[in-house]
Amino acid sequence: MISCLAIDDEPLALQQLVTYISKVPYLELAAQCQSAIEAREYLEHDTVDAIFCDINMPDLSGMDFVKSLTVPPLVVFTTAYSEYAVEGFQVNAVDYLLKPFGLQEFQRAAQRLRERIEDRFAAKSLPPRGEVGGGLLFLKTDYRIVKVNIPDIRYIESMSEYLKVWIDGQPKPIITLLSMKKMEECLPNNFMRIHRSYIINLDKIQEVNKNRIFMDARTDLPIGDLYKEAFRSYLDTKLIDK
Repeated sequence: MISCLAIDDEPLALQQLVTYISKVPYLELAAQCQSAIEAREYLEHDTVDAIFCDINMPDLSGMDFVKSLTVPPLVVFTTAYSEYAVEGFQVNAVDYLLKPFGLQEFQRAAQRLRERIEDRFAAKSLPPRGEVGGGLLFLKTDYRIVKVNIPDIRYIESMSEYLKVWIDGQPKPIITLLSMKKMEECLPNNFMRIHRSYIINLDKIQEVNKNRIFMDARTDLPIGDLYKEAFRSYLDTKLIDK
């Protein structure tokens, strides 16, 4: 769950934030505040993963409030004034909601928030590239965090914003919200991107036939045009010929 702090000086706007947070399964309301000063006092004693914060508030604006935090949580700004958008992104805000906004817009912002947290988690969990063999990583799937032994990964398949991680001995893949690029960057050198949708464990290859790689009798994967040269170069280093 992503713990959230809702901040808005307008009671109706604050209640809307609270209601929308309750409608997103992976968000959890930690507290609601009617001023940035009240929110700062709360954060002196408690922590949250994210804040949904109005910008135009009396005494202390939401923007100045966020800038004053030494280690700010992830931020989604809400405001009726579009001119704040650029400044909002300058403080690395996850998203910017222009009032009046609906539930669908809020859900999109919540999804971006979730992706940012997933990326942070993945960056801490995955081993640095070049650490050949061995190792493990932790992947978040649904509401669980599962351990994966890196040598047991057969291949990784991209599925829109998600990845399917196929593991030896498991009939179903682990599905996790993670970018292909992040996974590719962090896996050891015995993994290679062979297609825009596939990363394979080179140690698991059973056969190569024309432009397809056979991982087993039932699984063959295409080699994309952009990746053919790199894969052929790898194959040449391993090929025994007269």
